[in-house]
Amino acid sequence: MTPTPTSLAEVVSRAAWDARIGWTDGDLSRMQASATTMAKHLADGADVYGVTRGFGPLVAFPASESAGEQGDGLIAHLGSAQGEPLSPEVSRLVVALRLTSMRRGYSAVSVDFWQELVGLWNRGFTPVIPREGTVSASGDLQPLASAALAFAGQGEAWVREDSGAWSRRPAAEALGRLGASPVRWNAREALSFVNGSGVSLAVTVDNHRQVEDVVRAAALMTARMVDLLGANPQAYAAGIAEARGQSGQAAAAAWIRSGIPAGAERDGARPLQEPYSLRCAPQILGAVLDQLAAAERILLREAVGTTDNPVSSAGEVLHGGNFHAMPVGLCSDQLGLALQQVAYMADRQLSLLCGSDTNGGLPPMLTPRPGAGSGLAGVQVSATSFVSRIRQLVTPATLTALPCNNGNQDHVPMALNGANSLAQALDLAWLVVGSLGVGLAQLAALTGRTGETGLWGRIAELSPPLDRDRPLAAEVRAVRDALAEEARARSGEWVHRDA
Repeated sequence: MTPTPTSLAEVVSRAAWDARIGWTDGDLSRMQASATTMAKHLADGADVYGVTRGFGPLVAFPASESAGEQGDGLIAHLGSAQGEPLSPEVSRLVVALRLTSMRRGYSAVSVDFWQELVGLWNRGFTPVIPREGTVSASGDLQPLASAALAFAGQGEAWVREDSGAWSRRPAAEALGRLGASPVRWNAREALSFVNGSGVSLAVTVDNHRQVEDVVRAAALMTARMVDLLGANPQAYAAGIAEARGQSGQAAAAAWIRSGIPAGAERDGARPLQEPYSLRCAPQILGAVLDQLAAAERILLREAVGTTDNPVSSAGEVLHGGNFHAMPVGLCSDQLGLALQQVAYMADRQLSLLCGSDTNGGLPPMLTPRPGAGSGLAGVQVSATSFVSRIRQLVTPATLTALPCNNGNQDHVPMALNGANSLAQALDLAWLVVGSLGVGLAQLAALTGRTGETGLWGRIAELSPPLDRDRPLAAEVRAVRDALAEEARARSGEWVHRDA
């Protein structure tokens, strides 16, 4: 049996460009047994959804006598996805998740057909998948149908050039480059492929990694702010987290402590207790880490499970609803709420830097020329706007469900809608991170911290001292990228998993 991944990072690594999907004899045996169960069920004259009966509310009507026509019709009528495509990396993860789901031996798909899809994926075939247009109830039907259509030579596929750059090409052309023919979807295989949470799951897994990176960046900046201001380092002591017993808080406090110089003490001019956005950073970031840990367990189970209908189990064909993406939808919504807390904290920390009463008596807006210059005033206003927009985007998508499909899909999770909104919110959260990073660069300049090396030396170069006002948008993006790169580089050493 193929080893089961133990973390989301491992799930993602198994879908990388240079990864390959394999199988064992046990995998093939289970798939074959499942297909045999389905064949016996059909031979006995039993009805099977999507094979002998129609789809959705049309289950009351008989299916086409041609399995090929039934399969073609399924992916054709679902070819209504719209919007910007998922990245090639996420698209590869989508397909890998569906193929892994089928490999477990519950989906009753043809082994030969499964191996054909795996062969194309292993050779780099990567469908272009539009990100909008599904309610994620009977799985992410429309985006997955777009992927299925690409395998059939319709729509578009990503092609990776020798330089490593990706480009969009007609799917038939991409298949031709591989010397491959379009696949033909039979009814059971088509339904198994599109009936799953693979798209909302893949996007949410990618979002999960980025939220964790934002937390790391926020911890880095909190430590830098404590150092530059001379704030009381006691707030990050291990004993405080130990007293409470929350593992996320303990991890976040340790991350912050690692960025504060050894032996640091409170500047006598600073208050004993800082405002909450600084003093309570371990509690805020730690709570987010705990939510990430909880979500990872759920998302990992989804990634290694079978989200399909019907399923073959113990010699039976069982009709149910494993395709319903509510586990993913609720995780995505919770991650959005958690992300908002981190962005809100960073915005409030930026506010502390901009006020003379909280920045240690430095000029307001950290401008060296108050009145003649406005310093970070524009950056702070934009950061506030970003946080407001994040809050709009992370309104729980599961609260916005609408029944559809002639009442058949009367309870839907809107999981991909939520994941797409969280992806947009992450872009804005990183801009808040970059805004605070620019603020810290200017604070360092005004307090005489020059000639530093490492991350903060690099950020000082990206956002040099303000001798007069200048547009700062590009500096915010550059500092954002530097902090994101540092956070990603430290992901191996900064891992929080609540056992």
